[in-house]
Amino acid sequence: MKQQETLASLNVSRETEAQLHDFVALVEKWNPVINLIAKGSIPNIWSRHIEDSAQIIALAKLSDYWIDIGSGGGFPGIVVAICLKEISPSTCVALVESDMRKATFLRQAAALLELNCEIHSSRIESLTIAPAATLSARALAPLPSLLEYAETLVEKDGVCLFMKGQTYQDELAAAQKSWSFEHDIVQSQTDSNAAVLKIRNIRRVAD
Repeated sequence: MKQQETLASLNVSRETEAQLHDFVALVEKWNPVINLIAKGSIPNIWSRHIEDSAQIIALAKLSDYWIDIGSGGGFPGIVVAICLKEISPSTCVALVESDMRKATFLRQAAALLELNCEIHSSRIESLTIAPAATLSARALAPLPSLLEYAETLVEKDGVCLFMKGQTYQDELAAAQKSWSFEHDIVQSQTDSNAAVLKIRNIRRVAD
């Protein structure tokens, strides 16, 4: 998908479009040093990373706080924060990334783009922050592990948005052995084999 088609599908303002352009330029500048995204995906960055990240906003529960774990190069966290700057400016997006170099990149991007973000450069297991209405993750860990994190990071009536590849059905089956939860499978807008798992009411199954 071409850049122009991607921007049209996102239906964003000129200001948001300009910020997305600025963010893409930052990723392309830093990528040779830090490897934020696969080199081969750079020609398709608008469809594969920008649009892919932005699609989850419509599924979120917008409140004052959104946590994105394993934020890496800012997908989806920075893209979400750029879009929310216009539609939900009071929402603070917390980006969690243990890699110090990537966390440095995220801080610079958030500062340059004047985003409502906070960056946590620590492992998720040792994170001590308030739970959020929305918890997101993209290509981070198997679903059972993500639910372990979600148990303390998402509010009781909050929603988890986990972006998954073609093995998501297997991951759901594995997770249901230890966890009870409600879920919707939303087909990805950018990959016919992928899905966003929208998960609510997570409870650990008793042994």
